[in-house]
Amino acid sequence: MVDSYMWGKVTRVSPEAPVPIVAVNKREFRLGGAANVALNVQAMGANPIMCSVIGVDTEGEIFLSLLQDQKLSLKGILKSRGRITTTKTRVIGNNHQLIRVDEEMEKDISELETDQLLRVILYLLKTEKVNIVIFEDYDKGLITAKLIQKVTSEAKKKKIPVVVDPKKKNFWNYKDVTLFKPNMKELKEGLKKDFDSSNKKKLAEAVAEFREKQNIDTALITLSEHGMYVDDGETKKMIPAVVRNIADVSGAGDTVVSIAALCLAAKLDTESIAIITNLAGGQVCEKVGVVPVNKKQLFKEALTLINNKQL
Repeated sequence: MVDSYMWGKVTRVSPEAPVPIVAVNKREFRLGGAANVALNVQAMGANPIMCSVIGVDTEGEIFLSLLQDQKLSLKGILKSRGRITTTKTRVIGNNHQLIRVDEEMEKDISELETDQLLRVILYLLKTEKVNIVIFEDYDKGLITAKLIQKVTSEAKKKKIPVVVDPKKKNFWNYKDVTLFKPNMKELKEGLKKDFDSSNKKKLAEAVAEFREKQNIDTALITLSEHGMYVDDGETKKMIPAVVRNIADVSGAGDTVVSIAALCLAAKLDTESIAIITNLAGGQVCEKVGVVPVNKKQLFKEALTLINNKQL
């Protein structure tokens, strides 16, 4: 996705409707969606390769240009004349987001496009040194049941861990994966269960049942200001959030799944993964807009926990 930002000042209300007038003084484009996951992975010193589909349009060219500027690989990017490039435009006045406008197509990519994308992914798994696979699912039509099954099967053959950040449509299609990271809303929608988020017993029961049914090694549930809950069968623990000044929660989920994947690739234990990802997710919420994690800040905060014997 392309994240488009319009920055400006608000000094008056429109005479046409009770809405603020934003005098725009800056316009910028950033890599968004799964590309933000890639930016977080890159910010930590790893080498991400994205596999996705963009449109043959101006926004698609902007996306490719942003990738090149960031020195990110184009190997896994396919173009489709039947789709547009997903673009999210955020209008920010006086450092507060006032509105977001989304331009996108959510229907599934065609069978032919799925096969083309699969060939690219399988080739990359064969020719590149891949340490981990991340499914960053936004329900935009790129990730299909067929794609999930084929990629997870191939990753399993090669003993490559698979990490998933799910959405509602494919929730039950993810089986035999290493780490599954929904937020509370996604968990309730996926399970089609409604329970009090503060009821730790109900949460633990729901997560354990789903994890066992889908043969998932570790479930990591993000709980916003309440922190995280992690369950790998042995470790079942609530990780409290770190108190911060929250400016914008945009992109926090991308950061969490990125850091969780890297920690998993580094073979950290489950509790350490949850604690470090909790720090990273909170850190990016202190910034306005979608921004990648700051490696030095994350290291410093993690080191403080280690010195305090919390990690």
